[in-house]
Amino acid sequence: MKAFAALYAELDATTSSNAKLAALQAYFADAAPADAAWAVYFLSGGRPRQLVPTRLLRELAISLSGLPEWLFEESYQAVGDLAETVSLVLPDSTHSSDAGLAWWMEHELLPLRGLPPEELAQRLPPLWQQLDRQSLMVCLKLITGSFRVGVSKLLVTRALAQLAGLDSKRVAQRLVGYTDLSHRPSAEAYLKLVAAESEHEHAQRGGQPYPFFLAHALQQPVEQFDTLLGQCERWQIEWKWDGIRAQVVKRDGRLWVWSRGEELVTDRFPELQALTDLPDGTVIDGEIVVWKAPADAVQGEPQAPSVQPFALLQQRIGRKTLSRKLLEDIPVVVLAYDLLEYLGQDWRSRPQHARRAQLEAVAEQAASPVLQLSPLLQGDSWATLAEQREASRRLGVEGMMLKARDALYGVGRTKDMGVWWKWKVDPFTVDAVLIYAQAGHGRRASLYTDYTFAVWDGPPGTERTLVPFAKAYSGLTDAEMRQVDAIIRRTTVEKFGPVRSVTPTLVFELGFEGIALSKRHKSGIAVRFPRMLRWRHDKPVEEADSLATLQDLLS
Repeated sequence: MKAFAALYAELDATTSSNAKLAALQAYFADAAPADAAWAVYFLSGGRPRQLVPTRLLRELAISLSGLPEWLFEESYQAVGDLAETVSLVLPDSTHSSDAGLAWWMEHELLPLRGLPPEELAQRLPPLWQQLDRQSLMVCLKLITGSFRVGVSKLLVTRALAQLAGLDSKRVAQRLVGYTDLSHRPSAEAYLKLVAAESEHEHAQRGGQPYPFFLAHALQQPVEQFDTLLGQCERWQIEWKWDGIRAQVVKRDGRLWVWSRGEELVTDRFPELQALTDLPDGTVIDGEIVVWKAPADAVQGEPQAPSVQPFALLQQRIGRKTLSRKLLEDIPVVVLAYDLLEYLGQDWRSRPQHARRAQLEAVAEQAASPVLQLSPLLQGDSWATLAEQREASRRLGVEGMMLKARDALYGVGRTKDMGVWWKWKVDPFTVDAVLIYAQAGHGRRASLYTDYTFAVWDGPPGTERTLVPFAKAYSGLTDAEMRQVDAIIRRTTVEKFGPVRSVTPTLVFELGFEGIALSKRHKSGIAVRFPRMLRWRHDKPVEEADSLATLQDLLS
């Protein structure tokens, strides 16, 4: 644990990618394979479920430190991270453990899950006594599931590739699915990550998907497209669907479905098992969407099924039990837009247009209602396509995808094998009032950076109140964050836990990708991916938007 904690400290202390890469390589060069396996898991974004309730951790920390509850809570608000706060207030320990990360995870930490509170209260203090303060903080982050450090999965991939003398794309392929909750890191799994390439490797992957190819944002005016992209005939153009990006993998007579977050979601979409009839050695990239006739269809007039809003799909996400009624009310399909493997052959190095042609043949052969082709869009100029793009909101899509017809299927957001562009519609926008604030995390723990925004529940000139409808924490510069933090501290009206209620004085223009009705929110509205576009210094609170503005956007 000490070596992994030291690595965490090194990574957290620098913003230099080269320094982080060097620290990763040094750690993996010396670490035992079992420890390295768990390190790769956490550094690549693996998040095991919380092992101990945070309330119990708070109670234990207060008891062992002798601090009054109010002082512990004030300390927590100042630090901004529970694991770090607990590690700072606990008494010095004997630092007796030299066991590695794998031993701690498998013999001490994972067995804590599900234990009764009284047993946890007995087992945790002796465990903590074995760790120095830095190791204790990392241990607590692992216990709470809050381990984060400024390292991307791409950087971990580069470190392993350079250490093992492998192509980084090969390591990226091996890492796909490594952080799924069903995966338990092991020495054997790590050694496979860094093993020399084998001619049999491709045929031994089971249900493993490929790394997803990601698109770049296209934000230039359409008048510049001819110069930037050339003629539109060179591009394959589709709608940008608002669903769950997924790969459907059919191998060895079985079907697997993986989300873009590399989570195995096969059981969440049982109707996709109809695709088991796909040829063995087939991998399809596409979007899982709700597919049914619209709810506002005229009664008695049959209407063809089509893609429905993401908000409907959200009702299925996270459900532990999928009832027959839910499956009937919210049916899904895969809108297929790429073919990555066919008959066991890797097709990613073939051009986009060839992959599309074969995908169409596969879909026709499958003839399955749960496999639909993402339609291709046509236009004789970028201006014509821009006109079509104006229909995005009505169709429930986010804009268009532009894929070079000769592009290969790359790894991540790269341009070395071709390029995809996402040409999204402009976001919805409203002017909203900041009413609550909470401290951030990590480097932002000492600043109030997470905000709750509200709009008026009535028009000007009437008796009205502010109704909260969205939370946002991104979009401002560091300098603006510091200015807002100072205002929040001056205008605080009340504190409840880590949250401050403030006098309404600040107006921000918020942007968001989608909007839907919601019974869970006081405003009756839920917005998707809200972010701050700008601080409206020019607008008084009284002129902020109202619920009527949001309701108009719904239509």
